[in-house]
Amino acid sequence: MLAYIGIGSNLDDPYAQVTRALTELAKIPTTSLLKRSAIYRSRAVGPGDQPDYINAAALLETNLTPLALLDALQTIEQLHNRVRIEHWGPRTLDLDILLLDNQTIASERLKVPHPFLAQRSFVLYPLVDIEPELKLPDGTSLHTLIAKCPRDGLEKLEH
Repeated sequence: MLAYIGIGSNLDDPYAQVTRALTELAKIPTTSLLKRSAIYRSRAVGPGDQPDYINAAALLETNLTPLALLDALQTIEQLHNRVRIEHWGPRTLDLDILLLDNQTIASERLKVPHPFLAQRSFVLYPLVDIEPELKLPDGTSLHTLIAKCPRDGLEKLEH
């Protein structure tokens, strides 16, 4: 199964958090890191005056079930001392399953495609880095979504 993962951090040296997470994703059992995006800086989405985020995306090939993959991602978040206090609040590491092959999942724990994927430049541009012709399960292309989604200060830091 191909899994597209969104990565973000805005606490405790966010750039290092994201680059370390990319290494850790490759170590998930029965999973390979196939591609990764450039690293970006974006404005925080959420409550209060938060620091900017560092974002990236990764393409994994995994034999894990969707929920087992989610568990593995949450374990990595815990290794980065992720604390869930405030919805959309600041965090050391956020790992989101954005897409899983061409699946649509709507369970209590997991929604795929990620519910806010189409509205977030810090998700769309890294995905285009990985797979420019990628389409969502409903057939919508990333280019169509990007055309409707302003960059809103998104800055590419490295390739």
